[in-house]
Amino acid sequence: MYALAINGSPRKGGNTEILLTHALAPLARAGWETELLGLSGKSIHGCIACYKCFENKDMRCAVKNDALNDVLEKIMRADALILGTPTYFTDVSAEMKALLDRTGLVSIANGAALRGKIGAAVVAVRRGGATHAFDTINHMFLMSQMIVPGSIYWNIGYGRDKGEVNGDAEALANMEHLGRAVDWLGKAIAPHREAYPLGVRP
Repeated sequence: MYALAINGSPRKGGNTEILLTHALAPLARAGWETELLGLSGKSIHGCIACYKCFENKDMRCAVKNDALNDVLEKIMRADALILGTPTYFTDVSAEMKALLDRTGLVSIANGAALRGKIGAAVVAVRRGGATHAFDTINHMFLMSQMIVPGSIYWNIGYGRDKGEVNGDAEALANMEHLGRAVDWLGKAIAPHREAYPLGVRP
């Protein structure tokens, strides 16, 4: 099984990346193929509402002059998707919002292509607004018929400067538990995928 974590922070090596690394660690130990992909330095534009994805139905966005389709290919292959973002004005980063909008629409256009995949949101925050950013990611997951596991608290870590989140022991414990929850859920649903195939809308 393959777990993909995507860091929506434009800052490399920051608190969002640290949280995602901790969430992936239990999955790697359990035998999953894991990958941490950063959006920093990648150009991903917002959705232009051309709706060509509904005509093409090729699991891709019709806009091909940025990095979205390369990321989409990995998303569509993943069994579990963990999306991480810093908190900007109580919401996700612009990079993450563009990814959410275009990924969600391509999924709908292709018969709910994300249906049945596991989705988890992770948020780094200095002080407030993290639950709104957390909800923004989960809204796309839930509207895409993905399965969202819980953990011991909201998947939130506190810190502003690089590395500061390492001092949030509760957040790091939560990331460990989240990774183990994704592992358990992935193994629990794997035998049922043929009976409940992905990409088939009710």
